[in-house]
Amino acid sequence: MYHGNSIRLLAGNSHPELARAVAERLGVPLTPCMPKKFSNGEINVKISESVREEDVFIIQSGCSDVNDNLMELLILISACKTASARRITAVIPCFPYARMDKKDESRAPITAKLVANMLVSAGCDHVITMDLHASQIQGFFDIPVDNLFSEPLMVSYIKRHIDGWQNGIVVSPDAGGAKRVTAMADKLGIEFALIHRKRDGKSQNAPERMELLVGDVRDKVAILVDDMIDTGHTLTLAARTLHEKGAKTIYVLISHGLFAEAHMASLNSLPIEQLVVTNTVPQNEHKEQFSKLIALDISSTIAESIRRTHNGESISLLFGEWAEGRGLDMII
Repeated sequence: MYHGNSIRLLAGNSHPELARAVAERLGVPLTPCMPKKFSNGEINVKISESVREEDVFIIQSGCSDVNDNLMELLILISACKTASARRITAVIPCFPYARMDKKDESRAPITAKLVANMLVSAGCDHVITMDLHASQIQGFFDIPVDNLFSEPLMVSYIKRHIDGWQNGIVVSPDAGGAKRVTAMADKLGIEFALIHRKRDGKSQNAPERMELLVGDVRDKVAILVDDMIDTGHTLTLAARTLHEKGAKTIYVLISHGLFAEAHMASLNSLPIEQLVVTNTVPQNEHKEQFSKLIALDISSTIAESIRRTHNGESISLLFGEWAEGRGLDMII
C-alpha cells in the first residue's frame, strides 16, 4: 500500500523500457510527459497531469546522448518544482560524468560535482542511483543520496548460472576495484585476484599490458568484475591476461554496459564465456551485436527503493538477502 496514493512516476527519453518495468512492478502508471526538441536543439517538456503536493520520481539514466538526457532531467525537475511537487527524487541508474570525480591533473574539471550542483539548483530533493564509479560522489550533494548496489544481483547470478563457481576466483582489472571484488569474494567464500595495468615505456602512446599482482587463476573459473565498460579496452587486456595465466573459463560481470566506443565484433573474439551487465542503460541493441551478452534486470531493486522511500522505510534491506532473492527473474 502507498501512503496517500501520491507516487508520481515520470520518465525522460533515456530508458523508457526500464521506466515501464519499474511502473509495472509498483503498480503505478507513468505520468504522461512529453519531452521534445525544438528545431534549434532546445528541449521542452509538457507534464500532462497535476503533480501538486505529490511525491515525484523522475527516471532518467545517463546514457546514449548524455548531455541531452541530463538537460532533459534538469528541465523535468524544474518543471515539477514550479508545479509545487511535494518532493522530487531523481532516479539515475547510471550517473552521468561519474568518472570525472576528482582533479587528477592540472586544470582538470570535477564534472561530477558540477552535475550534483545542477541537480540541486534545479530543485531535486533526493537522488537514487546505482553503483557510482566512486562512492565519494555522494559527498558532492547536500541532499540525501541512495547509492544502490548491483552486487547482490551479481552474487545471485554467479550462484545460479556459473558452473563451478565454488572453484572460482573474483578478479579486479585494476587496483581501484579492489574493495568491490574483495566484498564479492567474501560473500561467495572464494579467493580474489588483482590485475595491474602498466605501459611499456613513458610515452602516452606506449603499448599497455597487464600483470597479475595478487592471486592465482590457473585452472580456476575467473570472474572478472568491474563497474563500467565503455571502449572495452580494459576488458580486452584483462581477458587475454587471464587466458594466458591459465584460467579455466572466464566470466565478466559489469554494472554499466555503456559500449559507447566498443567494437562489438572484437569483443566476440575474446576468450570469455559470458559478459553480464545490468540494464541501467538500454541493452537490446548491444545484445543483437554481441551473442555472449546477458543483461540483468534492476527494475525490481529500483521499484522497491522507490516504494520504501515513499513510505519512509529503510532501504538497507536492498543491500542483502532481499536483493539476492530477486535472481529468479532477473535475466532479460
